[in-house]
Amino acid sequence: MVWTEEDKTFEELGVPAWLCQAAERLGMHHPSKVQVLCIPSALKGENLIGTARTGSGKTAAFGMPALIDMSKDPFGVHTLVGDI
Repeated sequence: MVWTEEDKTFEELGVPAWLCQAAERLGMHHPSKVQVLCIPSALKGENLIGTARTGSGKTAAFGMPALIDMSKDPFGVHTLVGDI
């Protein structure tokens, strides 16, 4: 089977409704492959390193879990983003 973006939804990845709605408003109708691979692990609190092409959705793959975490406790340090 060939993977396509339509195989998953953000909701299936564990993204809450408020963020799914925001993603939809931004034109993100289905998660990209990097998002499908990273978001569930990030939501479990696992450390991640991800590489993918420019425009593949890496920022959202790491940013969405950070926003979800910040919505629970906006006063803690919990995310480090770097560029290699």
